[in-house]
Amino acid sequence: MLLPHCIEQRSAGCLMLLAALLLSGCGGAGPKPQPESRQEVVADGAGGGLRPEIPPQAQTMFEQATAIMGSGDFLDAELRFKEFLLRYPDYPGAYVNLAIIHANNGNDAAAQAAIESALALDPSHAAAWNQQGMLLRRNGKFVEAEAAYLKAVTAAPDYALAHYNLGVLNELYLQRLEIALQHFEQYQSLVGGDEQVEKWIADLTRRVASNQRTANVAE
Repeated sequence: MLLPHCIEQRSAGCLMLLAALLLSGCGGAGPKPQPESRQEVVADGAGGGLRPEIPPQAQTMFEQATAIMGSGDFLDAELRFKEFLLRYPDYPGAYVNLAIIHANNGNDAAAQAAIESALALDPSHAAAWNQQGMLLRRNGKFVEAEAAYLKAVTAAPDYALAHYNLGVLNELYLQRLEIALQHFEQYQSLVGGDEQVEKWIADLTRRVASNQRTANVAE
């Protein structure tokens, strides 16, 4: 099973590390994104991709498209996912991968349409909600983005990357340090051993405590 991950940047070099969605089941905690800065992370497929009972030829097509997407050839990958969906239109993971490709190409309208297609098939698809949150955040809709990420972790409570993205959103955009700390701690409890996030947790813990001391003095 592929558990892709990538810091959200619009560079081919970063997205070349991105494969796509799990072929079946829930992604669970997923891998550590190993970020260098607080940036949101692309969906890793928690919430399900292809179903276990898919025909072998469908799985082969999906894996080939996923591999090409991971290599950074987004044009070919887009064509292959579209061909896949013409033959097998009932798999939301393929639509989420198309949404990631469209977002990387700066085509937000197409990305939104792909996300909506995924959610029409599976309203609790955690990766689709994570991608929706990223799209909303990039368009400055921070409260709506939070709602989308929360739907992702409601659908899949152990979806680590959505907790990570909620931490980023709450710290940098909504200025809710305590909530950001909670989500980074939840992320860390799921993946463990992420040294960079551990530093952020220590920093946020210090800042939250400082704010509380200031508030106590003011009272």
